[in-house]
Amino acid sequence: MPSRALIPKLLIPALLLVLTLSACGAKGDRPASAGHVPVIKIGYLPITHAAPLYLAQAINEQDNRGFRLELVKFGSWPDLMDALNTGNIDGASVLIELAMRAREQGIGLKAVALGHKDGNVLVVSGEIEKTEDLRGKPFAIPSRFSTHNILLYQMLKNAGMTHDDVQVVELAPAEMPAALSEGRIAGYVVAEPFGAISVAAGKGKVLYQSEEIWENSVDCGLVLRDDFLESDRELAQSFIGLYLEAGRKAEHKGEDELNVLKTYMNVNDEVLELSLQWIAYDELRLDEDSYEKLRQYMLEMGLSENPPAFGEFVDNSFIDAFSGS
Repeated sequence: MPSRALIPKLLIPALLLVLTLSACGAKGDRPASAGHVPVIKIGYLPITHAAPLYLAQAINEQDNRGFRLELVKFGSWPDLMDALNTGNIDGASVLIELAMRAREQGIGLKAVALGHKDGNVLVVSGEIEKTEDLRGKPFAIPSRFSTHNILLYQMLKNAGMTHDDVQVVELAPAEMPAALSEGRIAGYVVAEPFGAISVAAGKGKVLYQSEEIWENSVDCGLVLRDDFLESDRELAQSFIGLYLEAGRKAEHKGEDELNVLKTYMNVNDEVLELSLQWIAYDELRLDEDSYEKLRQYMLEMGLSENPPAFGEFVDNSFIDAFSGS
């Protein structure tokens, strides 16, 4: 048996080992899988607008970029935002307005890229021929804090109408095609592929494309937490580079890309191909003019008292590092 004098000396290496292991797991370090590969957790809803994420996952599985991308599926925007705001995920493809609202409430988030360009349609039932025909009828949006609500607002405004002239209802995106088919609503505007579902089935028609109402409208974006960006900027740069590469691949809209997208969305080829006709993924930088127009809409509609300024919420430095801007 060792003497009492030797016991402290024997414990010192063990204590040092415990302290070292504890430091390695300290808050602020990136989570790692086996082999110390960083893991990046990104939330999404199964929509066509998140296509760059799906393709980023596929590219990374074939050509490992030094990290593991874990896509976390959510069934609703509130559930996704809860996870993002509490730090259970590192970022998300999300409605920009929801992220702006969280930033306004003190959550550390940055928009680092768009999810897509254009690609929203205002779908109506067969008897609706013009905006005025919607007067007094129910019209669905996914959230008050969405580009879809703004598109409805501007469409009504162009016709000399307001939200009060229609029955605005909030519905989960997946419920909207059935609600239109069953006559429970007269129309809706939402992320794809849910507009294409009604059009392809002959249950609805496009009244307006988003660009006809609001050119260069800002909708979904890639939003990352400040603590993720600050903990390992090189890792964030690698991920965003992969995301931009995936966006360029998404723009091809070929068979390979469709096959990847179908693993994330339960839609047939006709719906997916129609949906992709309306969407562009070629330029995912969020410019200040488009963002400022969004801010003005949010103020005008009473959706925010103090939406974050461009420099406070948008970080284009990662995209600009690739373009040399």
